[in-house]
Amino acid sequence: MATIYEVARAAGVSPATVSRVFNGMGVSEEKTRAVREAARQLKFSPNRTARTLRKQESEVIALVIPDIENPYFTELARGVEDVAQSAGYSVVLCNTDSQLEKEATYLQIAISEHMAGVILAAASDHTNLDDLLAAGRPVVAVDRGTGYDIDGVVMANRTAGQAATENLVQAGYRRIACITGPQEIETAYERAQGWQAVIARSFPEADPTELLRYSSFRVDGGRAVMEELLALPEPPDAIVAANNLLGVGAIQVLTEHGLTPPKIGVAVVGSLPYTTLSPSAVTVVRLPARHMGVTAAKLLLERIAGDDQPARTVVLRNEMQPARLVDAN
Repeated sequence: MATIYEVARAAGVSPATVSRVFNGMGVSEEKTRAVREAARQLKFSPNRTARTLRKQESEVIALVIPDIENPYFTELARGVEDVAQSAGYSVVLCNTDSQLEKEATYLQIAISEHMAGVILAAASDHTNLDDLLAAGRPVVAVDRGTGYDIDGVVMANRTAGQAATENLVQAGYRRIACITGPQEIETAYERAQGWQAVIARSFPEADPTELLRYSSFRVDGGRAVMEELLALPEPPDAIVAANNLLGVGAIQVLTEHGLTPPKIGVAVVGSLPYTTLSPSAVTVVRLPARHMGVTAAKLLLERIAGDDQPARTVVLRNEMQPARLVDAN
């Protein structure tokens, strides 16, 4: 059976271009016709495209995420899987629970099993990719950076935090708290920065740290800090939750205290996976998680195919769904 190299020679293009043609990447019509004609004459099977281009990699890519129970990452995984499957690759899903030890184990498995590449939402800012990159495995970071010079797909986190906060300010709330994830996680810190920028501009007399709480990016984290904020001598009149599960936890506590919106305003960065409230009661800054997965998978397939251009970072825009506020009386 013909190889990708034989098709490339016959078509007068590089092996990477052959891979791009059969993986649906952007290639000129002229080169596409040449590649497909050469493949037809040589009886080349497209499902072998580029998978042995560099180091006899397997037809598998790893998706390493911190929380498989978070619907945000489930949606991201769906985007990755759709693109990978259409290109003939399988996806191995690895859940780190935000633990560096588990993450390191999965990255070593990616090397030992000769996986073609890795899409990674880093466990922390101490993630170590030295061995993986030394082994020649392409890596694409998603949701947060890694400190390495690699491709990445991230959200406009500061903008998301700003949009959520501005909506509450416009609705008339004045004492707006922010609950976010671990301070060392880029997404948590940047969304808090967005909140802080709006508070500083709208209420310059406010203490920027009094109503800011860092926690885990989980439901129990949202519950814990919401209880803490409600126990203050002067509790907040609104909350910005920096991810979906924090929002769920905060809303659970508010409901238990009889403080459902609009008694206390709530804005959530990321779609709420479940809540007993009307969807119109909460401001939601939607994050295009599936699009993030699609984009990351396309970038990774390009690297697997031999793309050697400088590292790229793609920033995805958010979409806000404002709450429809009603009179609390």
